Amino acid sequence: MTHAKFNPKSGGGTKPRGLKKSRQEKASTVEVAPPPNVIEPDPELTPEEAERARKRYLLTRFWISARGYWGSSGDSLAWPCSMALLTLIGINVGFQYGINIWNRAIFDAIEQRNASTVYFLSAVFLPLVLGSVVLVAAQVSLRMAIQRRWRSWLTTAVIARWLANGRYYQLNLIGGDHKNPEARITEDLRIATESPVDFTAGVISAFLSASTFIVVLWTIGGALTLTIGGSSVTVPGFLVITAVLYAAITSSSMALIGRHFVHISEVKNQAEAEFRYTLTHVRENGESIALLGGEEEERNDVDKTFANVLRQWALLARQHMRTSLVSQGSSLFAPVVPILLCAPKFLEGSMTLGQIMQAASAFAIVQSAFGWLVDNYPRLADWNACARRIASLMMSLDGLERAEQSNALGRIKRGETEGDAMLSLNDLSVSLDDGTAVVKETQVVIEPGERVLVAGESGSGKSTLVRAIAGLWPWGNGSVNFHADRRLFMLPQRPYIPSGTLRRAVAYPRAADDWTLDTIKAALDRVGLDYLNDKIGEDAPWDQTLSGGEKQRLAFARLLLHDPDIIVLDEATSALDEKSQDKMMETVIRELPKVTIISVAHRAELEAFHSRKITLERREGGAKLVSDIDLVHRKRKRNLLLRLLENRPSVERDRE
Repeated sequence: MTHAKFNPKSGGGTKPRGLKKSRQEKASTVEVAPPPNVIEPDPELTPEEAERARKRYLLTRFWISARGYWGSSGDSLAWPCSMALLTLIGINVGFQYGINIWNRAIFDAIEQRNASTVYFLSAVFLPLVLGSVVLVAAQVSLRMAIQRRWRSWLTTAVIARWLANGRYYQLNLIGGDHKNPEARITEDLRIATESPVDFTAGVISAFLSASTFIVVLWTIGGALTLTIGGSSVTVPGFLVITAVLYAAITSSSMALIGRHFVHISEVKNQAEAEFRYTLTHVRENGESIALLGGEEEERNDVDKTFANVLRQWALLARQHMRTSLVSQGSSLFAPVVPILLCAPKFLEGSMTLGQIMQAASAFAIVQSAFGWLVDNYPRLADWNACARRIASLMMSLDGLERAEQSNALGRIKRGETEGDAMLSLNDLSVSLDDGTAVVKETQVVIEPGERVLVAGESGSGKSTLVRAIAGLWPWGNGSVNFHADRRLFMLPQRPYIPSGTLRRAVAYPRAADDWTLDTIKAALDRVGLDYLNDKIGEDAPWDQTLSGGEKQRLAFARLLLHDPDIIVLDEATSALDEKSQDKMMETVIRELPKVTIISVAHRAELEAFHSRKITLERREGGAKLVSDIDLVHRKRKRNLLLRLLENRPSVERDRE
């Protein structure tokens, strides 16, 4: 089998995090508003009061970002679409009024047995209905367009903040209420942007309808005179008073019965998210679970989380049942009440049949408007829960963003080296987000072409140091400096395999067509994956199909394509046997002879492929650099190790 000659210079690499961005990277950056200031809770509040205050602030935090859709940096069509929707709502109320007048006229004509008027009104009814239907359809279309565009705008902004500066990774390292961010960005954010548009349109429509048809009820119903104990009592606008009292009773009943709706809905959504996460975790770790025979244990975990979902659904179902009693009862009584109230006037001849039917129609519309809370309380509760969940994620991102702009916890600085040095760590200390030191005061200079092995016992902070070098770990002090315009490429222990074709997996993070098919095949051949060349265009679940060793080989093929200046290997050969590991390292050194390598590994055999070894030792208060030695005899520039721990005679000295 023949292959095209592999050309490692055909690809590119990625700049180290923190250095200046290219023009293309700047163009793709989404500008978002700075995070709001931190609001400290009142120390005098009880835990219950503090929790209520926190929930109130979460809604405020959601609106701080969400309202930007109508701001100067929002959607240019936000206000035009909103004004158009309001206009359609107003016109539709006008059509409702026209149909209400038609009701009175048609029933009066029927009562008078006026055939010509009945036929005329029958002909008029069709245009009224068609106009109303068209208006409702246009209103729905415009409302959903606003929802879709608002969701798109806010989702883009949240994702931009989530993906910026490795925050999606850093969220795993800090505490806070931001579990399952993918569920919050998809489902919770969808509901959080859909429901307010529905609520706003509903409230405006209800207000206009109530205002219009209260006048109708007042005009038609007039005053009602009642005889109580021999005295006459006149009630002006009795239909209006009845409608208001009726709505007040149903709304207050709904508020009382559904007072726990918001909390139960929020807990239910959290239970659903945890159930999805459990299933996703099983899928992503299917191979390990299957090899260990852990199905029974996983089934118990899935059953436990699903039982919690069912338990929360049962509580929510009870709330729905109670609110349905009020809602259904209200809908059955509403059409009958005005007819019963108007019946005495009709029987005494002071009100026509048409007026009764018009009053009944207007009463139902007013009752529907006043009863908006009755019909939408469950959705309002669901929106509260979803808005708070997405706001919790926003607050966690706020914290990370503030940490990037502040030195309160200490922030690792990133810059450029002086002279020819490829990488320098100047007084670098790496700490957790709470300030706990992991690695302290590391001072190292790495020259171009050096291959440095970072050694130390487990838990000494080697991987944390590597993440700090790569820009994934932000907390600490000191600086990490790279040579200007040099490209960094990192190979983690578990390589990421994207969905799609094998060709895309090899080319990642660049586009699959950035290299020719022959070049990609040649790269696979170099790392011993030539038997996959026939499947290079196949779209398959490669992340589940490939073994751990094959994934690491594929990562090396990816490395050869991108031809970076600096490589960071974090246990990148742990899944390979010793012979395969040796061949892989020999291939990298042969194909990329000028590359600078920084490796984290436990295998002593890897020392043969490195020119230098630095050792970290775990200490109380943070791991420290205890030795920096050459593994091959050669001259090195002075000050490669600028400072070691003082008063440590056991530290190995650099060979001159």
